[in-house]
Amino acid sequence: MTRQILSLLLLFTPIVFTGQTKIWNLDDCIRYAVENNPQVKKQQAQNKIYSADKAESLAGFLPSVSAGTSIFSNFGRSIDPDTNIYVTRNTLSNSYDLRASMMLFDGLANIYRVKFAKINRLMGKEQLQGVKDQIALETMEIFFNALYYKGTTGLAKNQLQESIANLHKTERMEELGLKSAPDVAEIRAKEAEDRFLLTQQQNLLNQEIIKLKAKMNFPIEEAFDIADYENVILPESANEDAVKIFYNAQQTMPRLRSSEQSLKASATAHKISRGGLFPTISADAGINSNFSRFMDGGAYMPFWEQLKNKQGSYVGVTLSIPLFNRLSRISETRRAKQRFLIAQSDDEDLKRQVFSEIEQAVADVNGLSDEFVSAEKKAESMEAAHNVNVRKYEEGLIDALELSTSSNRLLNARIEALYTNLKLQLKSKLLNYYKGETSWTEF
Repeated sequence: MTRQILSLLLLFTPIVFTGQTKIWNLDDCIRYAVENNPQVKKQQAQNKIYSADKAESLAGFLPSVSAGTSIFSNFGRSIDPDTNIYVTRNTLSNSYDLRASMMLFDGLANIYRVKFAKINRLMGKEQLQGVKDQIALETMEIFFNALYYKGTTGLAKNQLQESIANLHKTERMEELGLKSAPDVAEIRAKEAEDRFLLTQQQNLLNQEIIKLKAKMNFPIEEAFDIADYENVILPESANEDAVKIFYNAQQTMPRLRSSEQSLKASATAHKISRGGLFPTISADAGINSNFSRFMDGGAYMPFWEQLKNKQGSYVGVTLSIPLFNRLSRISETRRAKQRFLIAQSDDEDLKRQVFSEIEQAVADVNGLSDEFVSAEKKAESMEAAHNVNVRKYEEGLIDALELSTSSNRLLNARIEALYTNLKLQLKSKLLNYYKGETSWTEF
């Protein structure tokens, strides 16, 4: 009986499945973007190539071993392999050889190839982190843009709610004879204006969300929402030293470290090309044997016995001196030197660019700190003034136009405070990145 009652309760009890859309914060967006960006996978594949190049360069110190065999028929006059006398018979010959060769000296080119491969492998790691950092910075900028429009959408929604409340209040006051028709028309126009503003800000927010999902490589059909705007008060950074931050960035910033490795790789490539101008010395050794028979059906020595009797071996040293190869090696050395000079220029340009970025970030953070304090005070003053104007409007001391103007001034002051705060947060995180203090550099 108890089981039947329980079954009935389960049958008639409504079952509700609730699905909540995940709220994405900045770190979530950056982590997802880094993990799913094709550029990261491309660089990871390139790093595997660098690892394969390193293994190949190390194997260059090992001897090369090869084996070969050949078979051919000879028709007409040939040498009898047993008597070394010319005979006129058709013969079948089969040879086998096993050989090994080892480079003893190549102008130190192979040593520099190993060094070059190691540098490329280190450079690949820095390039991978640099790609991740660039994706993180781009994602962060779009996220803050979306956060800004989410904040303006919230402010526009509050403004519309206030206008709707003022419209109902004014219509009621008109019925009581306390307000005129022009007042109602003005408040109604203000309500329509605020409704349009809300729609506009929502559209701008949707556009930024689309951009953010595209940067993250997020599925378009899935729902997506970001965290709400938070008014974060950041400490002033008036004592930041751009030169000190730049020197620290040289040790921690993947873009600069990758450029340094690229410069080392170019210098090493130049040394490799110079090694091609020196003579090379190699050692060779091998064993060989062969089998042959006449094709006239006569008797011949068995296959394995011939291989044993005709087996030979050799060992030797080869010296190769490059005298003239149509200037190809000299030209390659010259090209390698110019590539090194280009890499030096690129490295210097990058350092100047990064230092300029750091200087700008320091100036932005210092300036925005003061701007945000002023914007907050301005918004607080505007809010106090608007509250007074609302009471004046209710008491008939000001008209609807003055109330609308006061409301718009308050909205603009709040948007300005929102903008300066978000921009201060963005620039502060950027400055922390240059200082090597960000939490997402290891994603």
